[in-house]
Amino acid sequence: MRGKGVIGLLVMVAVGYLGYRFLPPQFNPFAPLTLDDPPGRITQFKLKRLPAERCPILLEQANQRGWISTKNLANNSDGPCPLHHAVSVANFGDVRLSQRFVASCPLALSSALFVQQQAKPLARQYLGSGLRQIDHLGSFACRNIYHRQNARLSEHATADALDISGFRLTDGRNITVLKGWKTAESEPFLRALLAASCQYYGNGLGPDYNAAHANHFHLGMRGYGLCR
Repeated sequence: MRGKGVIGLLVMVAVGYLGYRFLPPQFNPFAPLTLDDPPGRITQFKLKRLPAERCPILLEQANQRGWISTKNLANNSDGPCPLHHAVSVANFGDVRLSQRFVASCPLALSSALFVQQQAKPLARQYLGSGLRQIDHLGSFACRNIYHRQNARLSEHATADALDISGFRLTDGRNITVLKGWKTAESEPFLRALLAASCQYYGNGLGPDYNAAHANHFHLGMRGYGLCR
């Protein structure tokens, strides 16, 4: 009986695998990620398992589409926070940044998709205006979590996290996380945005997480889609 059970399990796995082969690529979790894949858990799965050699290819495609503007940085192996294959992000196409930031390839690619597929349409949906600029507090910083001496290295130490503090709209409004989180006009937009970040980042932390995040969204690559 045990042998029959093993055979049955193998048959189920084989059928499942063959079934996936005939799915459209955007619905097949084992198909290569493309920039045209729709938001959702399957795309999130693909982002999480994206081969390191494919990330720069997709990031270059995002550059060509005008979703992001990046510049490759020289590798730096010195000190406790070495950086390899990092980029400097200048903007997200027509969405400006308060300043450039340094990002790993996965952070830059995930951010380009997040802004194009979520931040821009959600601004239109909830606030009735285009998104003009994203304000942030930085990305790369060679430090431990919460600057604690005995803690592990922060995601910022590997340029795998971005702290976003606010959004400026084309109609002139300035939405900040600090003031907007409990404001009737902007709270639905900010909460929808943080919830949507789960589809692109490993973690998204906001004001409800703890006091340290009262004024920004921490969007990092570690984890498997925990946003709170």
